[in-house]
Amino acid sequence: MELPADLLSVLEAVRQTARPRLAGGCVRDSLLGLKPKDFDIEVQGVDFDELQAILSPFGATDVVGRSFGVIKLRLGSIEYDFSLPRRESKTGAGHRGFAVTPDPLLSDADAAARRDFTINSITCDPFTGELFDPHGGQRDLNDRVLRHTSSAFTEDPLRVLRAFQFAARFNFTLAPETAALCRSMVDTYSELPVERVWGEWDKWATQSIRPSRGLDVLEETGWLVHFPEVAALRGCPQDPEWHPEGDVFTHTQHCCDALVQLPEWRDAPPARRRILLFGVLAHDFGKPATTAQSEVRGRLRWRSLGHEAAGGPIADNFLRRIGSPHAIPEAVRPLVVLHLAHHHGADEFSDSHIRRLARKLHPATIDDLCAVMIADSLGRPPLTGPENLVLIEKLRTRAHQLSLRIAPPRPILLGRHLIALGHRPSPGFTAIIHAAFEAQLDGAFDDEATALIWLRNYLQNNPGSEP
Repeated sequence: MELPADLLSVLEAVRQTARPRLAGGCVRDSLLGLKPKDFDIEVQGVDFDELQAILSPFGATDVVGRSFGVIKLRLGSIEYDFSLPRRESKTGAGHRGFAVTPDPLLSDADAAARRDFTINSITCDPFTGELFDPHGGQRDLNDRVLRHTSSAFTEDPLRVLRAFQFAARFNFTLAPETAALCRSMVDTYSELPVERVWGEWDKWATQSIRPSRGLDVLEETGWLVHFPEVAALRGCPQDPEWHPEGDVFTHTQHCCDALVQLPEWRDAPPARRRILLFGVLAHDFGKPATTAQSEVRGRLRWRSLGHEAAGGPIADNFLRRIGSPHAIPEAVRPLVVLHLAHHHGADEFSDSHIRRLARKLHPATIDDLCAVMIADSLGRPPLTGPENLVLIEKLRTRAHQLSLRIAPPRPILLGRHLIALGHRPSPGFTAIIHAAFEAQLDGAFDDEATALIWLRNYLQNNPGSEP
């Protein structure tokens, strides 16, 4: 594992009197062939004050974690956690209900037993590369299995949601005995603060390589009951001719997996990734309430008329309950409501249609919508939906030609233009500016010069509208 040079210098100083080991996610990620993002160090053989004395010459130390045996050391712009091995005992409800006792002499096996999964319980000597794996974490990494380290797993309900996002991030399955343990913890969900729930969903939405695995974990553990909008998708039927993959839950899993393979998601920053994956997760939230059989050309078919519009408020409720920031539902809702817009555009997309679509989507974009549409189309294996992909590409190309792929149209005519024509500000401005924007969306003008011509003609032809 390649370590930053400044961190390596600190570790050299620590090992003069103690035994530093890399721990947790950095070891796991390195063994998976991934580049570690954070380095946590567990130090054996010294007490808290001795560790602080060793670290202080290298940079600012934050000892707010003293009761947990944790010191944060800042080296330049990066902060590292140095911790002592510790014992934990359950004292109350929730993930914070623990009494923690640092113990520098704790054995490797006992120190690792407090970690959630075996894959996170491996430590490493930063100088020799020797691994310490008392709970079989390497075996589970090779088998791509999430397995709890000890029975202490049940003391922290957050660990079930960590299993949910780990499964999605690393394409792991859940060990049967761990799933059983999680099922025994279903009633502890209410102990979790909503911000911690959001933290795990956010990792699912921004770091998944197989998001369906996470949804599998929620179902296997019984924790899907806490997310009823997703749970309702299981068993909701679809017409097998159009959806041979199965029910809406299965379709949604395929769609989520398809999305994270697209460059639109892979190359996107976290802010866009979360909007896109939540948009795909929620795109059919309206189906359970709207699905019914009806006769089409002499044959009974499952149809979900109006499910797009019905899904918008349901997506809002889901995102609010899992603690998402307010801006996220604002972008996800239009993606849900408009995810079939390519079908409604028939074979051609007029300029007016594209402009109005971009406006309705804001703060999401036509590029965002196209990514959701593509994922939806690819989520029906073995069907590939080439006709849908052609329509989506036509929509994206036309939006690009109109410079509307990543932003909605902005009004050209504003109040200042009316003032420049000699009108004093009044409530009548609003109606005129609204009419001007509607005309702009219809293509009546596309720059300031032609907008002013339109405005003069409008005021002349509509004398009652004078402000």
